[in-house]
Amino acid sequence: MDWQTQVGRTWADNYLLTDRSFAGLTQRLLERITERVGDAVLDIGCGAGELALAIARTRMTARVIGVDVSSDLIEAARRRGDQLGNAGFVLADAANWREPGFSPDLLVSRHGVMFFDDPVAAFTNLHDQANMDAELVFSCFRNASENPWAVGMAKVLGLEPAGGSTAPGPFAFADPQHVENILSAAGWQGIAFEPVDFAYVAGVGEDPVADALAFFRRIGPAAPVLRALEGAARADAEARLAGWLDEHRSGNLIAFGAAAWIVTACHD
Repeated sequence: MDWQTQVGRTWADNYLLTDRSFAGLTQRLLERITERVGDAVLDIGCGAGELALAIARTRMTARVIGVDVSSDLIEAARRRGDQLGNAGFVLADAANWREPGFSPDLLVSRHGVMFFDDPVAAFTNLHDQANMDAELVFSCFRNASENPWAVGMAKVLGLEPAGGSTAPGPFAFADPQHVENILSAAGWQGIAFEPVDFAYVAGVGEDPVADALAFFRRIGPAAPVLRALEGAARADAEARLAGWLDEHRSGNLIAFGAAAWIVTACHD
């Protein structure tokens, strides 16, 4: 429900910032996708469409469909791709969505698969609609302890440590054994995990602290905390957050170490 309302709207309004923050990971993910064939591509939890559109631009004969539960993100993706005739975006839940006549031979996602209420059922649905030679390529965060941006932010704002749970959320797929169990139960085989370290870009420009603070006010775990505060309490929290960001400033850039998995699997 969060993605269908406030969170989805916020991410749609700020997709350039989220694309910026994931740029290093997106490049590696696209490299792995490029290594695989596919003329019918499904982007799971496509967000504002960056991954799907990048694939569509390099595979002009392919049909690329992005699926997401947020109407705001789907609208943003459609606007971005209105000049690409081979890319389309559908408002639906990939956990149970199917299109008659469309059997993907390449299924991809950038951090869009960790939010399924029933991940085994979702990946079973994806497996059952895919071609027999289909491949799956997606990214997800590794443990929160390997993502300093998450650990540091939680400490600064007095939040519970991030991660440690397999409930739907950013770190739900951090444990490879948990993910392997899900995919295996859904029928996927040849499951492999590639660790990827990348720079999570939070702020740039003449005042990267202000830029990063504006970013975290809108996106990520700090946003709902700050929105819930008022007056002096909010000012104090933002001051602590700004101080922490300044500690990680390097010239005109604020970037944090981030750690992800690129997970690959095959249909049979």
